[in-house]
Amino acid sequence: MTKPIPEKLSTQIDAGVKLAIAQAIERHRRLGESISIWENGQVVTLTAEQIPLTFSNLDAVVVMAAEK
Repeated sequence: MTKPIPEKLSTQIDAGVKLAIAQAIERHRRLGESISIWENGQVVTLTAEQIPLTFSNLDAVVVMAAEK
């Protein structure tokens, strides 16, 4: 039996959102801009130098441009 179309669509959307988040994180790192993430129940702001090249759990990362 084939998967229902909504599941396939949701999988594609999920992959697209994760890719967009990864690209936004990389852009902030390259431009020297900080980001804020959700870590251990708190919002933590990372400077560009503190942004890792990859996040082990992208699902838990909430990206926001830090207010300047």
